[in-house]
Amino acid sequence: MKNITFYSRFENDILAGRKTITLREASDAQFVAGDVVRVSRYEDEVFFCNIQVLAVTPLNFKDLNQQHANQENMTLDELKQVISEIYPGLNELFMIEFRLM
Repeated sequence: MKNITFYSRFENDILAGRKTITLREASDAQFVAGDVVRVSRYEDEVFFCNIQVLAVTPLNFKDLNQQHANQENMTLDELKQVISEIYPGLNELFMIEFRLM
């Protein structure tokens, strides 16, 4: 089974179904639709759920919109800020759509 980590601040939103996508750089987006993925917290690697990948789609930073923000359970400004902090200067992202298992 493949693994993915999320910052602990996203755990509750994932478990509640409020966060349904994640935006990643290419090296962290090696998933395909149908993959069942083990999810852990980034900070301490504690497992908290499994997700199923629904789709993986290339996405440019400049194309982020309100729908992406809604799927991340953030405002668009918050989403752009978070992505800029995690991936400074990166324009080519991958959107991984998922559902909680």
